[in-house]
Amino acid sequence: MRLTTVMAWLVVVAGFVFGLNFLLNGHGAAAGFGIVDPSGYYVVKGVRDLAYALTALILLVLRQRRALGWVVLADSVIPIGDFFSVVTSGGSLAYAAAVHGSAAVLVLITAALLLRESAHAPSAPAGDLRPRPATAR
Repeated sequence: MRLTTVMAWLVVVAGFVFGLNFLLNGHGAAAGFGIVDPSGYYVVKGVRDLAYALTALILLVLRQRRALGWVVLADSVIPIGDFFSVVTSGGSLAYAAAVHGSAAVLVLITAALLLRESAHAPSAPAGDLRPRPATAR
């Protein structure tokens, strides 16, 4: 197995371990993260949202629409998790549904459309930024 493949798997596993640790052991994970002031989590949330946006942007610019569809589908757990976080942490169900529920629906529809579209259209090679003609359906 190539070193880059091993390293990529380590990144994936680390993401799962850290994410699950915060979900299952929030206080311990927070202490291990090193943030004492809760407002530090705003930076963490902002950086993670920007990282997701950059991942989607890269796939969109490289015209990797099928991969983008799968990434958008996988990342639908973000607004779904946000919905449940608001509801289980004393927030309003109406607000959670209006903000995070609607975002989840939009993300899931977008993923479905991207995956449906890319199943019918040929993919451009990575790095090929030339416009592709629209295909008839």
